Amino acid sequence: MMFTTVSADGTEVRAYDDGQGPPIVMVGPGLDDGTRLQKVATLLSGRFRVLRLHRRQYRLDLKTDLRQGSPCSVAEEAEDVLAVARAAGSPAVLYGHSSGAVVALEALVASPSSFAGAVIFEPAAVTGPPLAGAGGEVLERARAAMEAGRPGQAMTIFMRDTVGLPDLQARLAGRLTALVPRYRRLVPCQLDDLEALDRLGVRLGAYATIEVPVILLGGDRSPAHLVERLDALQRVMPSAERVVMRGRDHGADLKHPAQVARIVQDLAGRVLPPIL
Repeated sequence: MMFTTVSADGTEVRAYDDGQGPPIVMVGPGLDDGTRLQKVATLLSGRFRVLRLHRRQYRLDLKTDLRQGSPCSVAEEAEDVLAVARAAGSPAVLYGHSSGAVVALEALVASPSSFAGAVIFEPAAVTGPPLAGAGGEVLERARAAMEAGRPGQAMTIFMRDTVGLPDLQARLAGRLTALVPRYRRLVPCQLDDLEALDRLGVRLGAYATIEVPVILLGGDRSPAHLVERLDALQRVMPSAERVVMRGRDHGADLKHPAQVARIVQDLAGRVLPPIL
């Protein structure tokens, strides 16, 4: 079922709505049209009301010029998260993955009272140099590939030079993305997402103010830079709990949804009112 509400700037916010009970708000990673976290949400929906945001950054109906780039800001996406949480009945448990985890962190900073706790899965947070390289050169090359009608090449550049996949693996991921219409349409949005994260910049000082219970989640087979970003967060959030999933990577939500759901459920059981 689709849930709608209105964000602070009047934009309609959409989220998939599953189950009943205390609310869990989920913010997916790049290339997500709101459906990626369905497996995890289904496992949680027996006990909780799970709201999976269709992120503004990936709403084609809100984009103006995909060829030239039309990113919304991370702050705007964070306001969308807050609109969903408030409409669902705060406080909620918040889950964010990759770039969606950065949106989740910004929502926690903007309105800590809206959330009882959060699971932050390998956030693509800027903790040093820009994600798109000096002067945004990765983004420039990827956008040039899109202009040339080569979305697979654009994703290869992104996967290799920002995500950190080996060249062969990045080429395979780029080709597969281009072959699936649902994902191919979202490639420009992924580039917008990258631009928005770099525009946000380093926000470790803001994240140090987060006081609600937070699990910093990662896999030991994920790219090293994602582990380093979690390390940077843990240094400024010493009370946050660090959880490492052995033998898992950045796609654990798809490959091992039961494990991810269990981690979210355990936190929710600790911080949300008991279900009567």
